[in-house]
Amino acid sequence: LFPFLLWPRPSRELLRADMLAGLSVGLMVIPQGVAYATLAGMPLITGIYAAMLPALIAVLFSASSRLSVGPTALTALLIGTSLTGLAQPGSAQWVEMAVWLALMSGALQVGLGLFQFGWLLNLVSAPVLMAFTQGAALLIISSQLPALLGLEGSWHQLVNLSAWHLPSAAFGLSCLALLTLAKRWKPTFPTVLLIVVASAGVSFWTGFETSGGTVVGALPQGLPTLYIPKLLDWKTLQTLLLPTLVITLVSFLETASSAKIDNEKAGRRWNQNQDLIGQGLGKITSGLCGSFPTSSSFSRSALALYAGARSGWATIASVTVVLVVLLAFTRVLSHVPQAVLAAIVLTAVSGLIKPRAFMKLWRVSRAEASTAVVTLVITVAAAPALHWGVLSGMLMGLSYFLYQRLHPRIIEVGLHPDGSLRDRHLWHLEPIAPQVYALRM
Repeated sequence: LFPFLLWPRPSRELLRADMLAGLSVGLMVIPQGVAYATLAGMPLITGIYAAMLPALIAVLFSASSRLSVGPTALTALLIGTSLTGLAQPGSAQWVEMAVWLALMSGALQVGLGLFQFGWLLNLVSAPVLMAFTQGAALLIISSQLPALLGLEGSWHQLVNLSAWHLPSAAFGLSCLALLTLAKRWKPTFPTVLLIVVASAGVSFWTGFETSGGTVVGALPQGLPTLYIPKLLDWKTLQTLLLPTLVITLVSFLETASSAKIDNEKAGRRWNQNQDLIGQGLGKITSGLCGSFPTSSSFSRSALALYAGARSGWATIASVTVVLVVLLAFTRVLSHVPQAVLAAIVLTAVSGLIKPRAFMKLWRVSRAEASTAVVTLVITVAAAPALHWGVLSGMLMGLSYFLYQRLHPRIIEVGLHPDGSLRDRHLWHLEPIAPQVYALRM
């Protein structure tokens, strides 16, 4: 229950490696946290809150100590779509319901971990998760296009150049190009933070806001305070139950994709139940800080491993970086154009779009490929009710599994001249031996 007691004893070499890795992750998570808070419809400062104490608690009680926990694009989108129509984004009621999503999904994950029910998460197959992730990424991209180009209306006005706010479009497109190039050139370089600071300076000196541009605005300084949400009425609670289940599943499957790599490199078996407990406690902590559900970020975890992280001390370093920025440098972020935040989100999710994955899956299993395509289509078509995408994919996957078990393919095999075992009746082969009935299922 206390995996942090198994962390390696800090040495100069270990601390140096972890501090450098933590610095890289901390400089990336600050602008990403603000951008993902926008995606979740939350006050922007909550994205920074989610990258501090929740990240620390999650890593302290997780078996995979080198993961980067905090706000992620997919979980933020699930929050934003789940609460659409229930309240005004950014309002006190919206924040309250987002906090309840964090508390309920966190409590559910802790319960699953304590009672050793981590295996239940295998109900969502890899093809379903892949398709759902790509569908969600398409929705994220479409939702960020208006902010990227400074459109006054929806993205349907994309072809109407008069609806563009040209300074916003200049900020957004140039930052998107720079971030994309930097991602390929040197992923460990803190390009995101440098672009954010540079764009804030240019925005301030050129009077971007006075010309009609939308900026982040003033952010509160200081540490988060304890947030105790009001009790929900029964109707609202029922509405949040299904999104809670989906956030619990999807956010932990995000964690699983990073945790498996982390544990393979460390040469140990993955303890998914302990990671469930850690991730759940992180979500509960995030809710009590007035923020939204957190998860493990695949891109930031990959950056931490690439930068040489060896233990949970890297997370302590990244949290320290975030804390310093929160206490001293939030004024800089107030001048950042919203188009720059949109560019950060688009750069982060662009790597999730992988059309070739469907072609590879089709060559392996047409049934699973069909399930993936249906999941993708329903995820996009059912927006903002994204949970129908993952639930339909889960149902199709379970149905196919049951069909295979109820209709097993049983073949009598014989020895082929090339030494392999093949269908005896198809190839007209002799039995392997007299009075021997060899089957393949």
